[in-house]
Amino acid sequence: MVEELIGAVVAAGAAGLVYLASAARVVKQYERGVVFRLGRLHGEVRRPGFNLIVPAVDRMRKVNLQIVTMPVPAQEGITRDNVTVRVDAVVYFKVVDPAAAVVNVEDYRFAVSQMAQTSLRSIIGKSELDDLLSNREKLNQGLELMIDSPAVEWGVTIDRVEIKDVSLPDTMKRSMARQAEADRERRARVINADAEYQASKKLSQAAQQMADTPSALQLRLLQTVMAVAAEKNSTLVLPIPVELLRFLERGHQEGAQQEGAQQEGSRQPPAPAEHPLDTTEQAIDELRRAVEQ
Repeated sequence: MVEELIGAVVAAGAAGLVYLASAARVVKQYERGVVFRLGRLHGEVRRPGFNLIVPAVDRMRKVNLQIVTMPVPAQEGITRDNVTVRVDAVVYFKVVDPAAAVVNVEDYRFAVSQMAQTSLRSIIGKSELDDLLSNREKLNQGLELMIDSPAVEWGVTIDRVEIKDVSLPDTMKRSMARQAEADRERRARVINADAEYQASKKLSQAAQQMADTPSALQLRLLQTVMAVAAEKNSTLVLPIPVELLRFLERGHQEGAQQEGAQQEGSRQPPAPAEHPLDTTEQAIDELRRAVEQ
């Protein structure tokens, strides 16, 4: 009798342990448990820790609440300015309503992936190439709004969407490189022209100052000769100022006028006046002979 009682207690204990083992469920900190009793949603979502369900009656499905990083496959499309591009992106999302994520959609990961691909193609068709390359923040916000609108009913919220890369055809890359090169060349020419304009204004002011003070030209000539001589050259080129030729020409004309006045005073026929070009040539010959000596 006692042995039968002990056997019954042991059997009951073993059955209790089996029942407890089959009914026990452990939900992790980043998970939530959704319980279905006979196929219907039962009670509230089970929180992290030790939980018990009815074996063979209840079924628990665990849902991960961590942020999911999902790459969106590269999508080919034609932009609004008729440029073929290939764009890929990354979607960051998480589950905020575990019961809706399990009941309202069969596979929320697959649904978010398909919605992200469709939205990415739509954004490519509505945007221009310059926006895809330089205005990605605005496009990211548009993508996030397009994906998040239907995902709310699935118990999923979109945390962030980022366009990762934009691939262009080789012909378009070469065209953009030529355009950038032409733009840089244009800016370089504009800068050079502006520099020439500023230099011409300064030179004009310097020429006016030297015209007011002729001795400044001689000082500038001496400075140039010193700069050339400092290079230890064997040959020194000394330019002749034009003002010196004009000075000799004026002196020759004054001498001719005085001689004509004297001849007129003595009632003698005046000597034929020399042409200014002949006077200039004589002055140049005299300077050439002086330099050769």
